[in-house]
Amino acid sequence: MKVKVCGMRDAENISELVKLKPDYLGFIFYDKSKRFVTDFPKVEIPSEIKKVGVFVNETIENVLDIVEEHKLDAVQLHGNESPEYCDKLRECHLERSRKISSESYPIKILKAFSVDDNFDFSKTEAYQNVCNFLLFDTKGKEYGGNGVKFNWEVLDNYKGALPYMLSGGITKNDAQAIVSFLHRQESKKCIGVDINSGFEMEPALKNIANIKEFKQNL
Repeated sequence: MKVKVCGMRDAENISELVKLKPDYLGFIFYDKSKRFVTDFPKVEIPSEIKKVGVFVNETIENVLDIVEEHKLDAVQLHGNESPEYCDKLRECHLERSRKISSESYPIKILKAFSVDDNFDFSKTEAYQNVCNFLLFDTKGKEYGGNGVKFNWEVLDNYKGALPYMLSGGITKNDAQAIVSFLHRQESKKCIGVDINSGFEMEPALKNIANIKEFKQNL
């Protein structure tokens, strides 16, 4: 069970979180977010912890500039990005990386979808060959960080091959429910959870003790 902690910004907070060895750290590059990264934190992050940049309807050029500047391992697209956008982003990144280094590598792409009881999972079909993972979050007023859960049972309607991460209003008290959800046959494609506002003391500042307890109970 992979854990992605999103909405990080404070260097000291990140240093404490790194000790828990989450699989991913998410940094939000969307200026309307309360967790927007204005100055990227100067902190040593072990290579086994992957850095994810979160973007909303950003230009491919700007995404690639930020990926290059901060040596990001993956991008999470949380807006209305099309399958064609995802495919072009991957190709442009490969082209750029070849110019920089002889060892080019493909950027990992996560496409987020806002889910409610009436979500049409056929919308994910066109993304199956252009993304590495999907992320299912709660449909709300904001593009993310709404702090509300959706009905996880609707994910039984997802028939795609791509693995996905579960997001939306998760707190430390949800560990057992997540374990139970994962034991359902229909949930085998869920490879991890994305946690954010449910573990915050204030925007972009996480409660490390709560995250530790949560990880131990998964």
